[in-house]
Amino acid sequence: MRVSSTLSVYIGRHFLVGFLALFGIFLMIILTVDVIELMRRTASRPNVSLTMVVEMALLKLPHMGQKIFPFAALFGAMGIFWRLTRHHELEVTRAAGVSAWQFLLPVMIVSFVLGIGKITVLNPLAATLLTRYERLESMAFKGEVSLLALSKGGIWLRQANDTGQSVIHATRVSQQGHDVELRDVIVFIYQGNNQFVGRIDADSAQLEDGFWHMRDTRISEPEKAPQFEKEYWLATDLTLDKIQDSFAIPDTMSFWDLPAFIATLEKAGFSAQRHRLYWHSLLASPLMMCAMILIAATFTLRHGRRGATVWVVGSGVLTGFIVYFFQDIVFALGMSNSLPVALAAWAPSSVATLLGVAMLLHLEDG
Repeated sequence: MRVSSTLSVYIGRHFLVGFLALFGIFLMIILTVDVIELMRRTASRPNVSLTMVVEMALLKLPHMGQKIFPFAALFGAMGIFWRLTRHHELEVTRAAGVSAWQFLLPVMIVSFVLGIGKITVLNPLAATLLTRYERLESMAFKGEVSLLALSKGGIWLRQANDTGQSVIHATRVSQQGHDVELRDVIVFIYQGNNQFVGRIDADSAQLEDGFWHMRDTRISEPEKAPQFEKEYWLATDLTLDKIQDSFAIPDTMSFWDLPAFIATLEKAGFSAQRHRLYWHSLLASPLMMCAMILIAATFTLRHGRRGATVWVVGSGVLTGFIVYFFQDIVFALGMSNSLPVALAAWAPSSVATLLGVAMLLHLEDG
């Protein structure tokens, strides 16, 4: 029997409203907790105002929203199925010859579309705002201004010390083992925050212990003739670990920018394992949303038949959290190269979906 469009819209609309309401409630709770935590951290820092604290919490909020997306779908689906069951609407629907698979379809479609919206709209917004949050946090709490960026135009590094800072640009970068070498290097040297005091051009610069070893160097200062040095050593606090740690922030990269960034990173010789794993996990998000709907249906639909409300709802929530932690464990295995990237990214959502399908088949058709 074909499900009427009216029934599909009715079920889908109620799920969407429930999802948005719960998502908004979760965001408000997270925002409140973040503001309180940031206020605690800024208690000994009079230079950080309450306005800045609220701004930082708001900048981080979309990033946290991505993490609670599946839970909002889980609880939203449980809410709508529970409501339909308590009002005997599902019983009437079943009596009309509509199976569980048919009235689950509109909810699955809405959740899948929400998953696509998460990776195509929410993720780019969250990545942009999280980048601003990271900069504010570094300046406000860590006192750090070191930044790194890699693009098609080359690599940009910023290093700082007590007297000033230097901005380094190189058109090419390569890594072999623990050695990092820059090619076609330009260094802009500043005293304080913005007083330009000189420029260094070099054919190459190799990162060594506490300095950049530059070759074929031209040193330019305002109102002075350029000087040529065969070798030049520029002090730095950068290390290979710091550079790789700067790269290892895929959360600040948009879903649309990640493929090009991964290609650029691998071309430079750096590991892109975490970025590739993060990108694949984003692609698996719509499937995970559908898995949460199946889990919600598996436990909530039993309520009308067998009672035991607290046990049923509690089991559904517990299963959702187990899936979430299983996803974290598999992600960690993927990061450590214990599992292939594709398997680590897609296994949690695939296993959860198959589990939900199997349980529904047992309950409905078994």
